[in-house]
Amino acid sequence: MDRNPFFFQHYGLTENDLERYLAAALSAGGDYADLYFEYLSSTTLSVDESMVKSASQGISAGCGIRVISGERTGYAYTDDLSPARILHAAKTAALIASGPAKTPSAGFQQKAARSLYPVTLPSVDAEITAKVELVMRADAAARAYDPRIKEVRANYGDELRNILVVGSEGTFAEDSQPLARMNVSCIARNETNSARGSSGGGGRVALDFFFGEKTPEYFAKESARQAILQLDAREAPAGDMEVVLGPGWPGVLLHEAVGHGLEADFNRKQTSAFAGLIGKKVASEKCTVVDNGTMPWRRGSLNVDDEGHQTQETVLIEKGILKGYLSDKLSAKLMGMADTGNGRRESYEHIPMPRMTNTYMLAGEDDPEDIIRSVKRGVYAVNFGGGQVDITNGKFVFSASEAYLIEDGHVTAPIRGATLIGNGPDALTRVSMVGNDLKLDEGIGTCGKDGQAVPVGVGMPTTKLDRMTVGGTARKDPGGFMQ
Repeated sequence: MDRNPFFFQHYGLTENDLERYLAAALSAGGDYADLYFEYLSSTTLSVDESMVKSASQGISAGCGIRVISGERTGYAYTDDLSPARILHAAKTAALIASGPAKTPSAGFQQKAARSLYPVTLPSVDAEITAKVELVMRADAAARAYDPRIKEVRANYGDELRNILVVGSEGTFAEDSQPLARMNVSCIARNETNSARGSSGGGGRVALDFFFGEKTPEYFAKESARQAILQLDAREAPAGDMEVVLGPGWPGVLLHEAVGHGLEADFNRKQTSAFAGLIGKKVASEKCTVVDNGTMPWRRGSLNVDDEGHQTQETVLIEKGILKGYLSDKLSAKLMGMADTGNGRRESYEHIPMPRMTNTYMLAGEDDPEDIIRSVKRGVYAVNFGGGQVDITNGKFVFSASEAYLIEDGHVTAPIRGATLIGNGPDALTRVSMVGNDLKLDEGIGTCGKDGQAVPVGVGMPTTKLDRMTVGGTARKDPGGFMQ
């Protein structure tokens, strides 16, 4: 078969090489083996005190080799793409997973390629001066917003990840995945208080994305606005009350409180609060939740997952009924379910596992203004700093970075220190109104799981929960969602 992908051009890889590596991976037995080749080039820039404090460009390359034998998995990797080192890694993975021997199939089948993020000139190839200009513009715009803005930090990062995945059952998939993101954070101070604000965005886009509607100035002003708003905010009330979640980024609560619990590995091990509940009611009939890795340009989207399977739109909860889980190849096999294309990994050094892509609640039929008017006394939360969840029981804690009081159907004073505490399966049963204003986040989300970080997207429409606990302090946790 005639191949001409990145790794064949740059490293002289051949189809015979792939068959030899897979044979070595299965030499001590195993049901399945795959090779994950990765070449990553990246840029990061940081501006602090109106000066470029750090700038780096880097390249990494390697190959991860996995062997599956029943429920056993062997994994080894190398950052040296010479045949000898790849063969050594393959034999190492084989010994870890040793089982009944199997011969890999000859020849690979390449499926028709998709192009969810066509980029003519990847950002990593753009001049560094253009990227420095972006962060300096953000710094200047944030400082010009208000004299009470005392500190500004602007960050920019981009990468281009080339991957090749081949499997012993004939899988052959390649992809070139761009990613770019800008973030601006501010600290505002007056005579008595200090406050923070943060904003950013991006996606699987080129540098010209930041010269369009979502400019450095856009993110800088939004960050500064949040910081200034918090200076005179009241202390948040405490207790059980009605809560309205704003559209867009508050979908991080859905990601943490529900999404992780619907990843197949947790359910296969019976450690999720949602284990064994497919077909059962787990939310209000107002709630339909999907995971969709096929959205063009979105941060969480992928043409293929890190096991070479095409991503898809998966309905997780439909009108309150649990429909399924997010799976990778191993979980799909062991649970007797379809592979949803959610096998993801941070890099070639990491084993794939079920992970979310872009996870959001579909729009409802309620007018967002009617939702606010329906609340006698409550909290309107429109931005979060992140959150954590205990997968085993669904309990979550979220810190709202921008929130307001709702009094007699009107949004009134901004509040600070609002923490939302609840239980995912329980919280969704309390959803009574869902807005018609579905919005996705700006493209800044990074999700942590078992020490691996991957880019994701979140979203939701304006949503009312009839009761939620407000107050307390969010606990620190090394996992969870990060902006």
